[in-house]
Amino acid sequence: MMRGSNTDLFDPRTEMDSDSTRGGSASDGDFGFAFNDSNFSDRLLRIEIMGGSAENRADGEGCTSIIDWARHRKRRREDIKKDNNNGDLSVGAEEQILGINQPDMDDCVVGENQDEEGEAMVEVSPSDDEAGDGNESSWSMDCSTVVRVKTLHISSPILAAKSPFFYKLFSNGMRESEQRHVTLRINASEEAALMELLNFMYSNTLTASQAPQLLDVLMAADKFEVASCMRYCSRQLRNLSMTPESALLYLELPSSVLMAEAVQPLTDAAKQYLAARYKDMTKFQEEVMALPLAGIEAILSSDDLQVASEDAVYDFVLKWARAQYPKLEERREVLGARLARYIRFPYMTCRKLKKVLTCTDFEHDAASKLVLEALFFKGEPPHRQRTLAAEESAASNRRFVERAYKYRPVKVVEFELPRQQCVVYLDLKREECANLFPSGRVYSQAFHLGGQGFFLSAHCNMDQQSSFHCFGLFLGMQEKGSVSFAVDYEFAARSKPTEEFVSKYKGNYTFTGGKAVGYRNLFAIPWTSFMAEDSLYFINGVLHLRAELTIRL
Repeated sequence: MMRGSNTDLFDPRTEMDSDSTRGGSASDGDFGFAFNDSNFSDRLLRIEIMGGSAENRADGEGCTSIIDWARHRKRRREDIKKDNNNGDLSVGAEEQILGINQPDMDDCVVGENQDEEGEAMVEVSPSDDEAGDGNESSWSMDCSTVVRVKTLHISSPILAAKSPFFYKLFSNGMRESEQRHVTLRINASEEAALMELLNFMYSNTLTASQAPQLLDVLMAADKFEVASCMRYCSRQLRNLSMTPESALLYLELPSSVLMAEAVQPLTDAAKQYLAARYKDMTKFQEEVMALPLAGIEAILSSDDLQVASEDAVYDFVLKWARAQYPKLEERREVLGARLARYIRFPYMTCRKLKKVLTCTDFEHDAASKLVLEALFFKGEPPHRQRTLAAEESAASNRRFVERAYKYRPVKVVEFELPRQQCVVYLDLKREECANLFPSGRVYSQAFHLGGQGFFLSAHCNMDQQSSFHCFGLFLGMQEKGSVSFAVDYEFAARSKPTEEFVSKYKGNYTFTGGKAVGYRNLFAIPWTSFMAEDSLYFINGVLHLRAELTIRL
């Protein structure tokens, strides 16, 4: 069935939306039998290979790792930039060098050369819509000595169907039927990648299997606008073992290629790899501090960070930014434009939010807006918070989505009169409680009363007679030392059918630093009954706990 227009066929956004395991769409045929076969070809492709020194080898040639590939590519790009800066800007198109592995270099344009007879050595841009006629179209790379020539029989429909570049070249540059020749002039460094690419356009598969070579082909495919090959390379790279170095390289691909959508799945996989590897940042402090900005963004975007609290995320971001960007203006720009969106301010403690307002690393207006938004969220009722989190779940910053903190967030209401008192609310999901069995515990974030820091801890422990497991709740004081602090406390939990808070335990205790007090079996039932499907204490899958603390006079 013919498509409505040629434009739709070669739009990289619509071409071959569903890839098969071989790299093309399910409807793509395997024309490998026709590759370089005159019986199935209508044109002749002449590939002129320029140079041949070690410096002109492919980025992936001789590379045994992603690090080698990246270093060699960076060195080549710097050399080309240096040559361009030192060269005469008035030279003709023949003297410009454009490698298929440098998509960031200035592209050339399809044109016609009417001043010369014989071959018209002109430059061709994969992305330029204009084209002209000539006796023989050519993709010119530079004017170095041709060291060897390869000639291939090609089928223009097959190449044009896979590549808008070739489609424009054949349809606009070779209107006359007798114009059967097309010449590509490339550097020796592009030869292997181009041959792999041409073979792929027939067979939908590659012989390259290592990351450096696949990256070479991917860059060539981007230059010649073969989106299906880019997706194939992207998929093959995702199937290889990833390292921090390769993941960081993949994060840079969208800014290095013209068809970024084709490598987006690879970029997403790299983000997931970094987020999983560094989810416990405390184990890799030196590594994480040395990561570039893109790596830090990938880690901070994760919901599964194993951090004590969002306060710890904020402290880390400041530490990293100060180390990487010692100049205040640069640091403010990076924090405000790039990193602030990944800090989930609504889950920071009010004490830390106060410090944000006075932090000079943030622009004051931006800091005020972030803190105000966080405080409004904290003031919302739970159902409204859940709605905001659900609406934000698909966003990139996910500022209202709670992470899996080691210290669970609490809501605190403080009173000064008639007595110093605070009411603390702690919510635990059913799965969090299930994970406590058989001897786990989970701690709340710190809260303060009378200048002293306190915390709640929920336990799965044995009852006092050690006959069965049960749910326990304890209150502890943070500061260690000789300070004594007399407190009346009461534990309560929402209970069915009324779903109101019901008092479960009252007591009083004179705290000294580092001590904790509580009840080993808060609900006076075994663990199995507490966790049962018909449990009275889980409301929509959440256990709602409340602790009231009052300073004794």
